[in-house]
Amino acid sequence: MSTSPASTPTAARMFPEGPAPDPAGSRGEHRIRSFHARRGRITPAQAAAIARHWDRWGVELDGSPLDLAALFGVPEPRVVVEIGFGMGDATAQMAAADPSTGILAVDVHTPGQGNLLALADRMGLANLRIGNGDAIVLLRDMLPPASLSGLRVYFPDPWPKTRHHKRRLIQPEFLALVTPLLRPGAVLHCATDWEPYAEQMLQVLTAAPGLANLHDGFAPRPDFRPMTKFERQGLAKGHVVRDLLFERVRPAF
Repeated sequence: MSTSPASTPTAARMFPEGPAPDPAGSRGEHRIRSFHARRGRITPAQAAAIARHWDRWGVELDGSPLDLAALFGVPEPRVVVEIGFGMGDATAQMAAADPSTGILAVDVHTPGQGNLLALADRMGLANLRIGNGDAIVLLRDMLPPASLSGLRVYFPDPWPKTRHHKRRLIQPEFLALVTPLLRPGAVLHCATDWEPYAEQMLQVLTAAPGLANLHDGFAPRPDFRPMTKFERQGLAKGHVVRDLLFERVRPAF
């Protein structure tokens, strides 16, 4: 379904002090990956940001247990995971607007990692960390139960062809993995501009145990989610952007 980062022969040499080409190694076997690995077309400025700032903001998703308090330098931190941040502009804006919330933003797009690192440095974003690798490894192996105050999945790959629908990220199996990681009251926020995927998301999220819709169907576009270039392009093409906000309900005993 995707090209393994390790299959890029020059990937390990591009950034010897930066993000690893395959941080989780064999942990990625025997499952569906949540991403396409993309490492090309990086600008000199993005490459320089990786070389200078990866040690400060970067996190390798290698499967090792992650201490969020140590990672963000705050006891009992409020942490939101964002899966797939693109070029990182919206992520940086959200981090700047809410400095009391730690954002662990995950992607494998090297140019995007470099761009977000540059933004983090320029804006002084102490509450941001950039995860390199497969988000499934992070969620499955690295986080303790009830450790997250939110999860954001904005504009994931819609896999529009019917035969590829099984590759979509928002599926019952994914929600069964994610839901125990959310604290009661934590919000799972999804957004997509692909209407058939939006309908599937709504159906799957509504049926997921432990989650409750905060709205009657789709949610109004929340003010805290910045408009991105990608979203503007979709709107210009006539796409309808849908937001879904589901809350983690307190487990029944």
